[in-house]
Amino acid sequence: MRTLTILPGDGIGPEVMESVTEVLKAVKAPFEFEYADAGEEEFARNGDLLPQKTLDAIAKSKLAIKGPTSTPKGGGHKSINVRLRQHFDLYANVRPVKSPPGVKCVNANADLTIVRENTEDLYTGDERMVDENTAESIKRITKGGSARIARYGFELARRLKKTKVAIVHKANIMKMSDGLFLRTAMEVAAEFPELKVYDLIVDNCSMQLVTRPEQFEIIVTQNLYGDILSDLCAGLVGGLGIVPGANIGKDVAIFEAVHGSAPDIAGQGKANPTALLQSAVMLLQHVGEMDKAAAVQRAVYASLVNPLVCTGDLGGKGSTKTFTAAVVANLKG
Repeated sequence: MRTLTILPGDGIGPEVMESVTEVLKAVKAPFEFEYADAGEEEFARNGDLLPQKTLDAIAKSKLAIKGPTSTPKGGGHKSINVRLRQHFDLYANVRPVKSPPGVKCVNANADLTIVRENTEDLYTGDERMVDENTAESIKRITKGGSARIARYGFELARRLKKTKVAIVHKANIMKMSDGLFLRTAMEVAAEFPELKVYDLIVDNCSMQLVTRPEQFEIIVTQNLYGDILSDLCAGLVGGLGIVPGANIGKDVAIFEAVHGSAPDIAGQGKANPTALLQSAVMLLQHVGEMDKAAAVQRAVYASLVNPLVCTGDLGGKGSTKTFTAAVVANLKG
């Protein structure tokens, strides 16, 4: 058995996390659950959004699943997600995007994965006020960071038996920073001769994703572009309540729902657990439990086609608990 650190989060987080733990137990996943706190509620209790004891728990288990968390409004509080990524050097943000059955989608043919560099670019938060009317943000791109995210994307393509990888950038304008990213990615691509690796400017990529997403298999890109393109793609397949996410480093992996904590519906049974359940599928794949991962994925898809058990955001008449029960029943069936 392996320890899995669980961060229930804020708002609807505990509800959707309860769904995930119930399904993981039903599929007999080889985990011992260890709960840890993070988020706005933890801040209200103890004055710390992400306490050291939580960081220590993750460092020990090296494996975590996280519900949505909130950050207090106002200055001085760095995003929990950014802190986790930087603290554990979780350099690869992985967002599979696939049109699921039973869900009203903008496009029914999407099946791709966005691999986003997670530690560099504008997200380092290196900013300064030049004067009272001018602010600057530093876009930092390194050869090392570019090489390791490119290699991760190519290795992922190889594992998934994909043939095409798009390197997305804006090197036509940012010739130094994005130019370095593009050149480095293409250098690494030479180690993967079986793949068709091509580059695409980010604005063109956005249009192509909307009009013909089926052409893409793997997209490798920088932090800011990846953040925007990931949400665009989520919009193609039913929204943030559907898509999973993972933050992967050399030693630690954290899986999460990428939607918000939705405090306005917390405790009402309206929360859709699909995104976090699909993140649990990625978790099972990560630890090599491929059969269990496939079983959970099939059970989620089988539940999505039944409007009687789906939550209201999916056009259904059910609740968090009815959907979870359906997934568990489909696992056993």
